[in-house]
Amino acid sequence: MRRGFGLTGSATIEGSGFLRSALPVSALTTEAFTTLALALSSLMERMAFPEASDVHVDRALCDSWFGQHVRPVGWTPPSPWDPLSGSFATADRSWIRTHANAPHHRAALLHVLGLSDSVDPVDPAALAERIAQWDAERLESAIVDAGGASAALRTATEWTASAPGHAVQHEPLIEYSPTAAWDDSTRWNPTPERPLAGLRVLDLTRVIAGPACTQVLAGLGADVLRVDPPGWDEPAVLPLVMAGKRSVRLDLRDGAERGILLGLLAEADVLVHGYRGGAMDGLGLSEEQRRHVRPGLVDVAERAYGWTGPWTERRGFDSLVQFSSGIAHLGMTSARAAEPVSLPVQALDWATGYLAATSVLLGLRERFDDDRGSSWRLSLARTAHTLLTMPRGTDDEPGDRPEISGAVVPTALGDIAVAESPIRVGRASLHYTSITTSLGVDAATWS
Repeated sequence: MRRGFGLTGSATIEGSGFLRSALPVSALTTEAFTTLALALSSLMERMAFPEASDVHVDRALCDSWFGQHVRPVGWTPPSPWDPLSGSFATADRSWIRTHANAPHHRAALLHVLGLSDSVDPVDPAALAERIAQWDAERLESAIVDAGGASAALRTATEWTASAPGHAVQHEPLIEYSPTAAWDDSTRWNPTPERPLAGLRVLDLTRVIAGPACTQVLAGLGADVLRVDPPGWDEPAVLPLVMAGKRSVRLDLRDGAERGILLGLLAEADVLVHGYRGGAMDGLGLSEEQRRHVRPGLVDVAERAYGWTGPWTERRGFDSLVQFSSGIAHLGMTSARAAEPVSLPVQALDWATGYLAATSVLLGLRERFDDDRGSSWRLSLARTAHTLLTMPRGTDDEPGDRPEISGAVVPTALGDIAVAESPIRVGRASLHYTSITTSLGVDAATWS
């Protein structure tokens, strides 16, 4: 992961991970955070901060920060999964993974299968009965064509031989290109403890990968402003990804509200976005427009199925990419199970998010070096390829999951205990004093 970006430093890595899987998930968590920590170290060295080369990484905490880093104190959060999201057997003795967490994805799924929630919510058993009448790939195509999201189960060999899989494996894990000169206007005021203090980050991401990226930036002191459309919500996910951020709602299809966003962008240092292919252009936020509004921007984007090949515009989520790429099939064969076995955590989301945060730090380092902006691209499918090709058996003997003993943060839903930072670089570490648990509660202005 570190090749090509001049990350020549070293880190002290301590402890042992606890995630058990057919694939080296704990090795991925440690490598993702070590790469992030070394990028932060490289940036802080350019700032001449003391002890910037003193880098520590905790393996157990790395595993925890892949979705198991918060603990509600005295209350229970809702499930992030819709009852109709899951693995279902198909007529061709295969499997399909459905995704119904978003209302429009649920509606598309039901439409294709001839079901309706108009009287009573559809029961998963009724859904399974309809799915059992379809072949997996034919149903996948029908759901995607209807505006939904799903993935047929494939082996890793089938995936790499397919057109989308072949394209993704030839993409770089992190694609980088320099852009226009920076105009030198910024509120960034770094300190050894908070190296991103005052940095303005505009967050156009949802669910996990992109929000995981911007949560890291907030933990290092950045002013992160997340923008969501009216009506969107993900209440079960927010406690996991909204620490240290503020949240606004803007309808980017409305000219006046899109103008507000462009005004925020004109004063931003960093933009992180996770819209599927073509969506940003459709909202009047093409790459050319973004560079015009904010020359020298550090622009980081992530997608599900990569940036080349026939699936660049396909909707996708971690659970679906695991089915498409062969990960869930490998889990099934390794466990000798009767049905697909996914990873113990949504590792593709979290790893891609932390690599996206690494990209931001590298982009800021580029600004120090040559006063230019930069563009960075990542995808869940390319991260899946990295995991599938990592040497197996590289993890130490798994340890026990540690208790979350970090700071307790009060929220509107109740107190939340947050795990300690998995990294420390000099005096800097991830630090949070707030977690936003409702979207759209803040003003559309920078602090």
